[in-house]
Amino acid sequence: MKINKRFILSFLAPLMILISFIGLILRENKRKIFYLPVGLMGISIILEKNVRRRMDRKNILEKINSYRKLK
Repeated sequence: MKINKRFILSFLAPLMILISFIGLILRENKRKIFYLPVGLMGISIILEKNVRRRMDRKNILEKINSYRKLK
C-alpha cells in the first residue's frame, strides 16, 4: 500500500508544534531555543497546505466559470 505524502504531513505538522510547545515549556536554560525552529516548520507546513488548497479551489472555480461563459 502506497502512503500519500499529504497524509503523513497532516499528522506530522501538529506533532511538530506540540513537540516545540512542550520543549519550550520544559526547557531548563532560558537562553536555548532549540525547539523553536521545529514549531515554526510545523506552522509553515500548515499554512502552506492552506494556501495551496485555496489556490486549487480558485483555479477550479475559474475553470467552471470559463465553461459557463462559452455556452
